[in-house]
Amino acid sequence: MTASPGGPPVFVLGVRRSGTTLLRVMLDRHSELAVPDESYFVPQLADRHLRRVDPDAFVDDLRRIDTITEWNVPLDKVRARLSKGMPIGAAIAAVYAVYAEERGKPRWGDKTPMYMQNLRLLERLFPDALFVHLIRDGRDAATSYLSMPKGLMTKTWMQPQSVAGFACQWRAEIKAARRLGWRVGGARYLEVRYEDLVEDFEAVLRRISTFALLPYEPAMADYVGNVEGLSAKPHQQSLNRPPTAGLRDWRLQMSPEDVGAFDQVAGDLLEELGYESYERPDAKGRLKRASYNTRATAWRAASLGLRRSPLWRRRHPPLR
Repeated sequence: MTASPGGPPVFVLGVRRSGTTLLRVMLDRHSELAVPDESYFVPQLADRHLRRVDPDAFVDDLRRIDTITEWNVPLDKVRARLSKGMPIGAAIAAVYAVYAEERGKPRWGDKTPMYMQNLRLLERLFPDALFVHLIRDGRDAATSYLSMPKGLMTKTWMQPQSVAGFACQWRAEIKAARRLGWRVGGARYLEVRYEDLVEDFEAVLRRISTFALLPYEPAMADYVGNVEGLSAKPHQQSLNRPPTAGLRDWRLQMSPEDVGAFDQVAGDLLEELGYESYERPDAKGRLKRASYNTRATAWRAASLGLRRSPLWRRRHPPLR
């Protein structure tokens, strides 16, 4: 295993609407760690360049990715870190390393909930990475997700439109992250609860800092008024206030029918995690879980084929 210069990267894992953005902005406030907004490009680049890299082709693809442009990453500095035949994980890490370097920080991290579908890939690409898994009661996460502006909820199978659909994704992704934890061990995987983070953020941030081999810095909680681009993101306006418990409460905001629909799919995992639940999964719920898993497998296969296709370059033209 090759150690990352400056220290291992830190990946924030979590199902969407589980507080991962809150944790990201807290960690990004640390003087030694840069954690940008969601990246999305890791699977694209890994699939297109497989295991070894041609530097010029790699940089050419970087020019086609909007996120890289939005991050203001100087591609000449990325190119200077690349060598022919280097592992693709190291090449992708160079992008993040330059991003962090431009902000005067020696280490980098990532927070992209979509990567909950790509955990084995992350494990392979970044063999020294640390994983902080933020878990939230799935019913509160579902309530938050389903109240988002409709324009942010594209109607695809990856964007659940119902409580039961969200429960399938919540259960599958948490299970996958916990399997990752069992594989890599406690030195590289840490579980924390969203409910604990908002109740006692200092205790949780100290725990994360120790795990990530970072000194604790009180400035991590001083994010209000310091989140770039927040005004353009209506679904993230809670970042305008300090950590606040009870922003969502499924007991008050979810109908009994929706509570039952969630429990029928994921009540077993709720209990396993120590959350109260009223029903165990039934035959209907297990069928929904099986359908979700089948579609997830098909989606990953289809996405892989598209990203390796010449169409990718046509749909992501180089910047002029």
